[in-house]
Amino acid sequence: MVKKQSTIQDIARALNISVSTVSRALSDHPKISQATKDQVWNVAHELQYQVNTVASNLRKGKANTIGMIVPRINRHFFSNVITGVESVLNPLGYNLIICQSDEKLSREVENIKTLVSNRVGGIIISLSIETHDVKHLQKVLGSHVPLVLFDRISDQLHVSMVENDDVYGAYEMTRHLLQQGYRKIIWMGGPRNINIYRNRYNGYLKAMAEFGVDVSDQLCFEGTPTIQVAFDCARKILEKNNLPDAIFATSDYMAMGVIQACNEKGLRVPDDMAVAGYANEPFAELISPKLTTVEQFSEEIGKAAAQLLLEELDSENEEIIPKRMVLKPKLIIRESTIRNK
Repeated sequence: MVKKQSTIQDIARALNISVSTVSRALSDHPKISQATKDQVWNVAHELQYQVNTVASNLRKGKANTIGMIVPRINRHFFSNVITGVESVLNPLGYNLIICQSDEKLSREVENIKTLVSNRVGGIIISLSIETHDVKHLQKVLGSHVPLVLFDRISDQLHVSMVENDDVYGAYEMTRHLLQQGYRKIIWMGGPRNINIYRNRYNGYLKAMAEFGVDVSDQLCFEGTPTIQVAFDCARKILEKNNLPDAIFATSDYMAMGVIQACNEKGLRVPDDMAVAGYANEPFAELISPKLTTVEQFSEEIGKAAAQLLLEELDSENEEIIPKRMVLKPKLIIRESTIRNK
């Protein structure tokens, strides 16, 4: 038989005091003496009483639970962001509910509904690839739930945001390839309606223009940033007689797909063609050749997003002035782009 969970009524009976006194003692009410509080907590421990924090917070009109929505939870970048968020929120007594949109707008909308209906204290989110319309997020603001965006953001929302300087990161990568002597450089990335891929494309264009390389005849491909999509795309590129000097894939997973296509074709990286990635996934330095990529400092992004949310939760002003934080990524040069001199 399952043992019945103890209640505050059980504690009140054991001490022969009122239920309201027990409730106030457990919530550290100033009008309850320290001696009574000690007695209540001692009996609570004896009876193995567990405080129902959800119910308690609902009664107080306060939520210690924060919702977080990421496109894919199994990506190293997003798992690191979650670690950064928890490192800030957990020591302060906040719990994190993590949802996954799986890159689908419909899932993202459902996640938002679930979190708002459960009265979370705030929401931290990175948008899905399908998210163009942000009406569901406007409703969050209408519900007076603090909202912070990170990585994949939208300028349609007047909220605090944390992002990488992806223009700079892609510029540095393209500049490195050009300095190695590559000129026919193919850009490959996710859909450019998403800010991070649009910015990475603009960084590529900026470096090419500085080196006087005409991009009008350069090939550019965009699609879902997965190994398979990049593999299929690279296959078509490698079937042509005029091979590119390099492929800059603005996702390490896409870069992996390109390398697999090169291996299938019998091409050597970087001797026959250089390949570069973006994000510094753990496998980037384990594959052969080791992948040149860009470090995004994902854990720091998570910490910054959590801090911005805390500022809003702690603010006594009804009108919050949103903040925008931009972190500087770092180019990491490895074997896959070093030209054999």
